[in-house]
Amino acid sequence: MTSGAAVQDVPEAVQADNRRWPYWSVVTVLVVGLLVTGGLVATSAVLYRHNENRLLKLRTRDIGSVLTAALPTIQSSMASTAAFADATGGNVKKFDRFVAPLVARAAGGQFASVSLWRVDHPERGPITVVGAPPMLTTAMAKTPAFFARTKASKKLTVLSFLNERAPRLGYGFAEPATAGPYAVYAESALPANRYSAAQSNSSFTDLNYALYLGTNPSNDTLLITSAKSVPLSGRRAAVTIPFGNTALTVRATARGPLAGSLPQKLPWVIGIAGVLLTLGAAALTLRLIDRRAQAEDLAVQLEQVAEENRRLYAEQHGIAQTLQHALLPEALPQVPGLQTSARYEAGVEGIEIGGDWYDVIAIDDKHLMLVVGDVSGRGLRAATTMAALRYAIHAYAAQGDPPETILTKLSTLVSVKSTGQIATVLCALIDADGRTLTITSAGHLPPLLISNGHSEFVDSNVGLPIGVDRHAAYSSATIEVPPGATLLAFTDGLVERRGESIDAGLGRLQQYATSNNGTLDDLLTRVVSSLRHDGSDDDTAIAGIRWLK
Repeated sequence: MTSGAAVQDVPEAVQADNRRWPYWSVVTVLVVGLLVTGGLVATSAVLYRHNENRLLKLRTRDIGSVLTAALPTIQSSMASTAAFADATGGNVKKFDRFVAPLVARAAGGQFASVSLWRVDHPERGPITVVGAPPMLTTAMAKTPAFFARTKASKKLTVLSFLNERAPRLGYGFAEPATAGPYAVYAESALPANRYSAAQSNSSFTDLNYALYLGTNPSNDTLLITSAKSVPLSGRRAAVTIPFGNTALTVRATARGPLAGSLPQKLPWVIGIAGVLLTLGAAALTLRLIDRRAQAEDLAVQLEQVAEENRRLYAEQHGIAQTLQHALLPEALPQVPGLQTSARYEAGVEGIEIGGDWYDVIAIDDKHLMLVVGDVSGRGLRAATTMAALRYAIHAYAAQGDPPETILTKLSTLVSVKSTGQIATVLCALIDADGRTLTITSAGHLPPLLISNGHSEFVDSNVGLPIGVDRHAAYSSATIEVPPGATLLAFTDGLVERRGESIDAGLGRLQQYATSNNGTLDDLLTRVVSSLRHDGSDDDTAIAGIRWLK
């Protein structure tokens, strides 16, 4: 009996100790807060790395596309030269005059050397040479086999001299449609150290790339690189493209964050904010415990807790709004002949970040691109996707891509199957002097065009929202606008209401915007304040362009 009583006394003693130390809830808040913060930081970092990898692969494929478009010029030059040699019966003077522009430095010639050979007697050497002496003449033992492959192949035959002091790349071609005995051989000079700095106006200044001959990259097969040393280090992507009877392999690494500095810093922002909020919540919990221990009036205590919770909610709401506005442009570009203005209004409920955004991108001093978009859902994932799409649009616009190409490329960045998200995007290319408007829509509401007291929604070929189909294609519609016209592009938070047809909201916007003109800033302010007076819980983004003449 005594032993049993002692066993039962142990948990009672533990319970008494727990009651005497009332700070277990503080520890719980700290542990849970840090775990949640760690999870959000890890998620943000994984999304950032995944997005960077995807953008790097896309940019590497872009380099491959540029090379794919450029390489046929080499084969076409060789093919036309071979056909000319056959047609002229190997006339040396005519051949020399024909290929001189391909070698001349002043004309930006493609080759360092171009020579004419007889396929049946390559051991006799070239019939004629334009430019520098070909390196092939220093390796005459290779010529019979090389020209045999050239004659048998319908493609460009590639021969490398990459280990020489002055490295070159050789190309052989014989016209397959004739039985002529002639073959054309050309060589391109390569930098001795293979290094070529990227041009400041290049679309790929944010990448380090290396170009290799063949499908097995090594220092022995390196053709050219923009990096100080190879092999490239860090996260990299590769693409292989056909080149005559062989192939070219492109490897690329990013010199910095491809989606911008904000996604890179976002895990740190979330981590710092999460730790601060966790410490604040722990401090608040400790404060409540101390106050409860000292409280004499339960009603006063409950009022204090409610007030503290309201303050904390306001702080969190303020943080969400601050972060939301940090994802939007700080200032809009101004183009002569145009006025630009925009507004963002957060939903009245919740403290999560939304996925609505606007942007105005200056293409040049006469053209602007107006972008309005809406990512489905709310919270960190929606904000991260929104930021990725916005910075990707900037990158593609900087490359000179038209709106339909930009939307097609965006379709590869978001997938409803993997993330459960889609996004509607409207791109409007504005021509200030020509007063033209080119609209491309990915499932977005049409913009409103206002002129001379009349207004109408601009019709366009509405494509699928971003994320529905990775292979979606888009088309644009171009219209002329009257002098002094105003264009309003917006997200559905401005016009959509529960239990009401979207047409009713669009009609309300059309009526109010047409009857209440004025300056562009005043118009946007009145439209937002009047159409959202009922307290919509959805975010709203609206941007306007006005032609001054």
